[in-house]
Amino acid sequence: MIFHRNALRAGRDAGPIAAPAREFHERLPGYAMTPLRPAPELARELGVGKVLLKDETERLGLPSFKVLGAAWAAHRALERAACGRTLVTATEGNHGRAVARVARLLGAGAHVLVPAGTADARIDAIRAEGATVEVVPGSYDDAVARAAALAGVVAPGAAAGAVPSGGAPGANGRVLVQDTAWPGYERIPGWIVEGYCTIFAELADQLDAAGERADLVLLPVGVGSLACAGVRSLHGGPRLVAVEPEGAACLLASLRAGSPTTVPGPHTSIMAGLNCGNVSSAAWPTLRDGLDAAVAVPDAVAIDGMRALARLGIAAGECAGGVVGAARALLTGPERDALGVAGDAVVVLPLTEGVTDATAYARLVGGA
Repeated sequence: MIFHRNALRAGRDAGPIAAPAREFHERLPGYAMTPLRPAPELARELGVGKVLLKDETERLGLPSFKVLGAAWAAHRALERAACGRTLVTATEGNHGRAVARVARLLGAGAHVLVPAGTADARIDAIRAEGATVEVVPGSYDDAVARAAALAGVVAPGAAAGAVPSGGAPGANGRVLVQDTAWPGYERIPGWIVEGYCTIFAELADQLDAAGERADLVLLPVGVGSLACAGVRSLHGGPRLVAVEPEGAACLLASLRAGSPTTVPGPHTSIMAGLNCGNVSSAAWPTLRDGLDAAVAVPDAVAIDGMRALARLGIAAGECAGGVVGAARALLTGPERDALGVAGDAVVVLPLTEGVTDATAYARLVGGA
């Protein structure tokens, strides 16, 4: 595990996010708060007062939290689109499936791009929602660039003033609903962050109902949108630590460098949803100013976390395993003292995905 204490933390209040998204989510069929599960076995093992698992392994009928951001952003985008009725996005799996589900519910089409090497089970799940799936040679970031071009949006990293081949955004009937931002494309990713804030609004209510206050929260980071929602929602409260795969730790590299830094691919971690080489431009200032630390973990740590969850009777995917495994490594090592985690601390761990590749899960977890 690689640990980096964030020397850039400014402690500035990023300001509250206007959160009409939660009211919107509450009107969706099947909405319910996801559980906040106590894990006393983990608490004893880690020498803390409590470990609480915010369980996003099922959310609105899908195996991850991603539908919260996709639904809110698609709703906002389509009500403003002049003619776009096909949602376009790039994904490692969960976000694309969420966009495809939302498109079907809203009567729109969906075109989802995935990087080469995406598990067949994840591709099949997206197609089952009625979406067109296109496999893009290269990395997640290559898939994002292709999705942007299809929707007539200037791709990330393009020269200033560049004109996409697709023309003006939405003019070709496609609307990009991407969960990462870059200069010139930040409004829709901002709505996705607003959608993710529902998780932390629920968490606050659940902690209040239990008379608890979180002392440490671990936040998984791919491009950083979920973590951005967490920092904006939890500012001034618990210690906040980002978790990334060692081979795609773009946030940790950016914190070290003091500015957004690309981690080139290939990104091959089993934590597929976190295999991203660039931090969202909209998330970066909030993460830079609000995180206490970042850790990057190898796949073995994620597998360890998945097996620990399985022993608790929770079937969760690789990204959730990465968070739990990171907590186990962090709180049993010297990094604990650097964060000042006391013996009576309350630790909150979001489990961001269920099992999205049953074959891989069986191979990795086995008999736990």
